Order: sequence, then structure tokens, then C-alpha cells
Amino acid sequence: MALSTSEAEALIPQFRLERLLNQDQAGRRISLLGSIQSKPAILIAERAAFSIQANHLENFNASVSNVQNLGANDIYFWFLARAASDSNSSNQPADLKLNLIHPCTEKHIKKYSQQGIRLVSETPEIYKDHVRPYIEKQRGEGRLDWIFNIIEGRTEQEDVFYREHGEEGFLVLPDLNWDRKTMTSLHLLGLVERRDIWSVRDLQKRHVTWLKHMREKLLEATVKLYPELEKDQLKLYVHYQPTYHHFHIHIVHVALEAGATQATGKALGLENVISQVENMAGTESAGMADVSLTYTIGEASELWTDIFQPLKSCLSVES
Repeated sequence: MALSTSEAEALIPQFRLERLLNQDQAGRRISLLGSIQSKPAILIAERAAFSIQANHLENFNASVSNVQNLGANDIYFWFLARAASDSNSSNQPADLKLNLIHPCTEKHIKKYSQQGIRLVSETPEIYKDHVRPYIEKQRGEGRLDWIFNIIEGRTEQEDVFYREHGEEGFLVLPDLNWDRKTMTSLHLLGLVERRDIWSVRDLQKRHVTWLKHMREKLLEATVKLYPELEKDQLKLYVHYQPTYHHFHIHIVHVALEAGATQATGKALGLENVISQVENMAGTESAGMADVSLTYTIGEASELWTDIFQPLKSCLSVES
């Protein structure tokens, strides 16, 4: 016989925990084994979506409590906090990860706004004639200051847990999107010190030995800091196009939910990149600038509005 609404709702308070079965979706969902009235039961709890009603959004920041600063660099800040505003919230663990960009730019606004997505093919010619000049312009507008702050030792040095100096040096630290405690959503960042490699496009056959060395050291440093992990539980990838054009490598737990940032059209596995470059025909200068790359971009991005949309219009006219 079906339970009434009130009878069904009364089941949740009766749940008696036995053990945690799983935590996934970057820590946002848990599966618990327990019992209700001496009968086995599984309770799956998932954080509900944020309300986007105007009155809720207007009061969102006022409803956040127990804000704990995790770090800051230039215009970027990140925090842990509680969504609950009740008097007992100080005794509860943080349930929000907050990133703040202040002051933000028009480019930030475009990046985080809902927009259509396009799939584009970037030939070596398009890269040379259009995309690389665009990247050079971005690099000259101070948008990498927060990266150089880290590399030059001005900020976030307490978070750097491995570093090699020199022309082929690099360092490792937590990505600002990780809460620094949920191991299955682990997300680290490997930043190179050299400034001549802006993206995967600049990788050449001459860099293969360095890339292999860096990959091994990134894995070794991570499992040393987090001994509960093994190397085959880590995934390394690079983005193209990246958010910022200073070569960096993402290190994540293999169980991290593969959202848009790990999807085809955005992420390139580091091992695959190394193999592709290593097996290219030609001299030591042969590299990723010589191949076509297909990837996704937002319709509000300058790559679409200033480069690929005009190129598409030209092709349509010619055909």
C-alpha cells in the first residue's frame, strides 16, 4: 500500500546511518547505507540547484556565513562558506566554495555569462595569421599578472608544494576551483616558469624530454603530498583554447566529474599531446603549430566575434 505524503516524509528522520557508500559529483552527492525500522535502506543526498528568483539572488550574499578566505592573488579571491544562516551554522562544515573576481572586466562577464557554443577548426594558417596575434594582444594587457605573481614569488607561495627553478622550471599548487579537502575532486595546477610557451601550440619535438620529465615530477609530487593517492588515479591535461595563455597543466583525480572543462573540444590529454609531438615527422622545430585543432568556443568570446565568425562569413560569401 502506498504511503501518504506525511508518512513518506517521516521516513527520512528515521534513517540510521551504517556507512558511507560513495561520494561523487565533485563531492556534491553522497550515497549512504543505513536502515529504517530495522530494514536496510540507501539514502542518496544531492545538493539542490540554486534558486534564481530575484529576491533570493538579491539576498544571496547576506545568507552566506562563516566565510573563510583560502587565498587571494591580484583580482582573484577564493573562500569556503556556509549557506545556512541559522545560529548553529558555526558548528557545521562549509558547504559553499566561493570564487570572487574583483574588480572584474568585460571579458570576465562574457566568460561567465550563458551563451551559445560553436565548434571551430583552427588550421595552422588561421593560427598564424589570426589567433596568435590575438593571443599576443591578450598577453600584453596585464591579464597574466596573477600568474607572474606566483612565478616570481609574490603571492600564494605557501600553497606551492613542489618547484624546480631554471629555464625548464615549473611549480605545482592547488587550483582555485578545488575546495582543498574533497580528494575525489582534487584539482592542481602545474605552471611553467618559462614565458616562451603560451599554449599547446608552442610545443615542439625539442620539448618532449622536458614534457616527460615534468609529467613524472607532477605525478610524484602529488602522490607524495597526498599518500592516499596512486599515480594511476591522476589525470593530466591541457586546455586549448586555455583561459589564460601561459602554458600550464591540470592535474585532477580520475573520479572528478568530467564537465565542460574536461570535454572533447576543450581538454587534451597530456600523454596524447606528448605522443603526438614525439612522433611527428620533421626536425626538432616541428610541433603543434603545424596541425589543425578543433575546439569549442563561446559566442560571446572575442575568438568567435573577432576571428571565426568573420572567417565563416567570408567562406559563406565565397561559396
